[in-house]
Amino acid sequence: MKIHGKLTAIVAALIAMPMLSTGLPAKDAAPYNPSLATGKVETQLLDMQYKGRKVPLKVYLPAQKNAPVILLSHGLGGSREVGAYLGNHWAGQGYAVVAMQHIGSDTSVIKDAPRAQRFRALKQAASFKSFTDRTKDVPAVIDQITQWNADKGHLLSGRLDLSKLGVGGHSFGAITSQAVSGQKYGGLGERFTDKRIKAALMLSPSSAKGGRDKETFGHIQLPWMLMTGTKDTSAVKPDMKAEDRVKVYQALPATGNKYQLVLKDAQHMAFSDRTMLGTQHRNKNHHKAIKALSTAFWDAHLKGDAKAKAWLHGKDPKKRLEAGDTWERK
Repeated sequence: MKIHGKLTAIVAALIAMPMLSTGLPAKDAAPYNPSLATGKVETQLLDMQYKGRKVPLKVYLPAQKNAPVILLSHGLGGSREVGAYLGNHWAGQGYAVVAMQHIGSDTSVIKDAPRAQRFRALKQAASFKSFTDRTKDVPAVIDQITQWNADKGHLLSGRLDLSKLGVGGHSFGAITSQAVSGQKYGGLGERFTDKRIKAALMLSPSSAKGGRDKETFGHIQLPWMLMTGTKDTSAVKPDMKAEDRVKVYQALPATGNKYQLVLKDAQHMAFSDRTMLGTQHRNKNHHKAIKALSTAFWDAHLKGDAKAKAWLHGKDPKKRLEAGDTWERK
C-alpha cells in the first residue's frame, strides 16, 4: 500500500509538471506556413469619387478588425475583379485587400471595341495620362478608406489598420506600385511616392528607360518584392524583355528587405488570373509559389512577424519552387 501511494504521488507530480520541462514543443507551436489561408473572407463592392474621377473598388475583408491593408492595382485592360486569387488568399491570412479599378486603362478600353481593334486600344491606353491618373488614384483611395475606417456608420468602420499599408500590382499595376513606393523619375524625383506605404510587391516590374536603373531604384529603402518569369514579355510593350525586368532587382540596394522570384517559363499573364486576347497554359505551381512568398513578405514587413521573416530568409521558399525557378534576396 505504501508503494502504491508513492507511485500515485509520482504520477501526479509528473502530470503537474509544465510541458516545457519535457523539452518538447508546445502543441500550439505550429510551424509557420504562408500557404494556409483558412480564415473567413467577406467581399464588398464599393465606389468612390475624387475630383470627379470614379474609382470602383473591391474589398476583401478578414473576420478580424483592425487588419493590415494591401492595395491591389490591376494591369492594362483589367478591373477590380482581377487578382482574386491573391485577394482571397491574403484576406484569408488576415489582410484587408482593396482592389482598385483605374478608369481609362481598365476593361472599359476594350469593352466596346471590335476584337480586331482591341490590341490597338490597349496600346493607346498605355499612356502617360493613364500612368498619372493611376498614381493619383492610390493616395485618393488611401484618403477615402481612412475616412471610411473612422466613420462609425460605414461597413469598413474599425476594420483597417492603415499604419500597416502595402501596395502591389501586376504589369501596369506594377508600374503604378513602383511609382507610389519610391521610384525616381529624373528631374521629377519621387514625385509620385506616398510615404504612407510601408512595403510593395511588383509582379512583372518594369526597368528604367535608357539603362538608368541605378539612378531610378538605387536609393529605395522600403521593402520590395519583385516577381517575374523567364518568358515575361509583353506584346503591348515589346521593348520590355524578360531580361530587362530583373534589372530592377539588380539596381536595388542590399538592405536586407529586397527579394526576387523568377519563375521558369512563366509568361506575362502567369502572374494574373486572367488571359490577354486568348488562352494560355498555366503551371499550377506558379500561383501557389506567388501566394506563399508574397504572404510571407507581407507578414514580415507589414505585420512585423519574426517567424515570417525567418521563413523568408531561410530554405523554405525554395521548397515551394520547381527546377529552374530562381529565388534571391539581399
